[in-house]
Amino acid sequence: MRALAQSPAEAPGQVYGDHRFNPGHPRLALETMQLRPAAVLIPVVDHGDEATVLLTKRSETLRNHTGQVAFPGGRVDATDPTPEYTALRETQEEIGLPDKFIDVVGRMPDYVSGSGYLISPVLSVVKPGFRLDLNPQEVDTAFEVPLRFLMDPVNHRRDSRMWNDLEWYFYEMPYDGQRIWGVTAGIIRTLYERLYA
Repeated sequence: MRALAQSPAEAPGQVYGDHRFNPGHPRLALETMQLRPAAVLIPVVDHGDEATVLLTKRSETLRNHTGQVAFPGGRVDATDPTPEYTALRETQEEIGLPDKFIDVVGRMPDYVSGSGYLISPVLSVVKPGFRLDLNPQEVDTAFEVPLRFLMDPVNHRRDSRMWNDLEWYFYEMPYDGQRIWGVTAGIIRTLYERLYA
């Protein structure tokens, strides 16, 4: 994981996101999109011989992305000094993971979502032994997925659905009854491409 923080910066103009899976889609005209900044934490839990990724399932009562599997995170507030700060703040608010267990390693390339967000994924290593305190208004559950499962391209399925009468393509990584797909799977796919491909 630490190798990612030392990897060279992206080439100018290279942007990751849903548009890579949907080239030419009118919803993703990057030159005209008004993107809202957001940040998420990619919490890789160091269990020694087996690393896992901590994910959440969003509350069924939320207005947007109801019930979807996600990384902890959210919109960047005007008072947030950095995306790393946003990711840690949102993680504390959503699942109560204390900062003392989190070691921020670096930031992944920004990810453009079809819903109009410019997401800064913040990669971190989490020490085991923490206890979570889930905010039921935002999160229904939190669970861990083996990193080796998520970094195995055999588990990266391409799928699509109709969205406003146009086909929308995305990755999907089902695991133990949880549907990991959309932006979350896209960020995981980016992590795979950067570290393992």
